[in-house]
Amino acid sequence: WLGLKKIYSITSQGNYILRIELQDWRGNRRHIEYTFSLGGPSSSYSLQLSRMAGSIPNALPEHTELRFSTADRAAHTARDSSCPENHPGGWWHSECEKTNLNGNYVTPRSRGRLDRGKGLYWKPKKGRYYLLKSTKIMIHPTDLKSFD
Repeated sequence: WLGLKKIYSITSQGNYILRIELQDWRGNRRHIEYTFSLGGPSSSYSLQLSRMAGSIPNALPEHTELRFSTADRAAHTARDSSCPENHPGGWWHSECEKTNLNGNYVTPRSRGRLDRGKGLYWKPKKGRYYLLKSTKIMIHPTDLKSFD
């Protein structure tokens, strides 16, 4: 993890695209790309997103200021103020149990069943939970053609 201070320092120099790559436990790979802005420390590294493209439904609110929270430093923007305490790992929580790509690394229970609220997961507003084996979050300047 590069860290929010360094990511903020990089992205404050220009316009960037955020790409999230996800792999589930069956080996399926998906991605989603956003234009985004990241605020600094005074805004709890608030994140604003606008979806561009992807092969998975969106699970993060767009055009909304999402504040980064951890169990010991809750930003109190989630509807459920206990969200960071109940879902391990720092994340831009907006609604608990929707998405967490910084959770604990857990394997599915028997028959691939999901322990909701644990592990790495992606949950579109309408759709199923994706329990994830791996995630990758990348940025690149908007003037580059692609991530390839």
